[in-house]
Amino acid sequence: MSKNPTPKSPKKELLVESLKLPKDSLLGASIVTVTGNLEAFVENYKGMIEYTDENILLQGKTCKISIQGKKLSIDYYTNEDMKISGRIKCVQYL
Repeated sequence: MSKNPTPKSPKKELLVESLKLPKDSLLGASIVTVTGNLEAFVENYKGMIEYTDENILLQGKTCKISIQGKKLSIDYYTNEDMKISGRIKCVQYL
């Protein structure tokens, strides 16, 4: 007998949505804010997987975040947030 697959929206996520609560703080969702193509701020990431001047790959709670471009650098980072600068060409969620 095969088990039914778990639904994509767990009970906790449905509760957060129905109560209009902030997903980032309650579910740990990553927030990526891009200013033009020169800066990106990433909040609620779990770790850094790859760091080159053309690609920065971060681990979020539910997916990986790839920031691609030229002359990328990390201006600062803490356990909670990070500022990336350079010529940003693409942000992908993997």
